[in-house]
Amino acid sequence: MAQTQASKLPVAAGEPAAPQGWEPLIVGFLCNWCSYAGADSAGTGRMVQPTNVRIVRVPCSGRVNPRFILRAFARGADGVLVSGCHPGDCHYATGNFYARRRLMLLKRYLEYLGLDPRRLETHWVSASEGQKWAEVVRSMSETLKALGPAPRLGEWFGADLGLATETGPGEPPETGSNERPETGGQRDA
Repeated sequence: MAQTQASKLPVAAGEPAAPQGWEPLIVGFLCNWCSYAGADSAGTGRMVQPTNVRIVRVPCSGRVNPRFILRAFARGADGVLVSGCHPGDCHYATGNFYARRRLMLLKRYLEYLGLDPRRLETHWVSASEGQKWAEVVRSMSETLKALGPAPRLGEWFGADLGLATETGPGEPPETGSNERPETGGQRDA
């Protein structure tokens, strides 16, 4: 039996070993114009790919806020995939350049938090690259299987990061009325 490249990866300290039959949960933030269409073409082409990816369709990879990724990890994702148009082909001109810069910094921050940076991947997939999309998802799934389940950020830092709350960061607490907390209880006109 051939050993895959992912099974040779060392597991980071503090990360639990995977239980038998465990499948990693991958949250994918996909650009509407290229990567989402590429994933769709992989599906319509009936290409073999894992079913453990939950796709979040975004207008552009440049619109993916690093807090979205931290929140995905806090809520139980084992890996996050951000995929967009190839650099230079962005429908919004420079969105993927901003994404690439942000995600490079976020990988370093994840490592600082104690989460293996291989749990966050960035790939550029165009609408016509369904085969490439399927391969990216298979490869990431294999890597995450070798790493095992991710420790949840919410269990470590939930209150400090503001990520493990019911309403989430930036969302007003539910008060049962339409009062705005930041205006001292005054109603909107």
